[in-house]
Amino acid sequence: MAGIGDLVLAGPAPQFEAQAVVNGEFKTIKLSDYKGKYVVLFFYPLDFTFVCPTEIIAFSEHAKEFRDINCEVLACSTDSVFSHLTWVNTPRKQGGLGQMNIPLLADKNAEISKKYGCLKPGDGIAFRGLYIIDDKQNLRQITINDLPVGRSVEETLRLVQAFQFTDKHGEGK
Repeated sequence: MAGIGDLVLAGPAPQFEAQAVVNGEFKTIKLSDYKGKYVVLFFYPLDFTFVCPTEIIAFSEHAKEFRDINCEVLACSTDSVFSHLTWVNTPRKQGGLGQMNIPLLADKNAEISKKYGCLKPGDGIAFRGLYIIDDKQNLRQITINDLPVGRSVEETLRLVQAFQFTDKHGEGK
């Protein structure tokens, strides 16, 4: 089986529990809360950076499309929940996120980033990792980009739909 570090494609996704900003409030989030749903977990380096708000806002604006296909989107960085909340409360015209439709997880001790193999050595920040986790909590897709390049919401949505289709109908030969 293919994988990265301890991660195994089609194997169990590493479990985690973390504080997050959800609808402007602090909440504890566990991966196990989402059993029975697909999850897109994506990591970004830091709050208040240039590329990050663009892709986070794009994922947030498409959150309903993901939910409509039984999939939740979670964003994660090594910033604190306080930094996340400040970023959410900062208007978009001033480099903030504004209202978010997805949770922002705080991985302050970098444990989640380490488990998912996307921690940048020596810097304490995450590379742009994106993981699709199926409804049985298995890793179905692993992508890790270098810092300057973001991810495509449309391609991520297509991948989730493709995994769901093959899960339901098989691989077709």
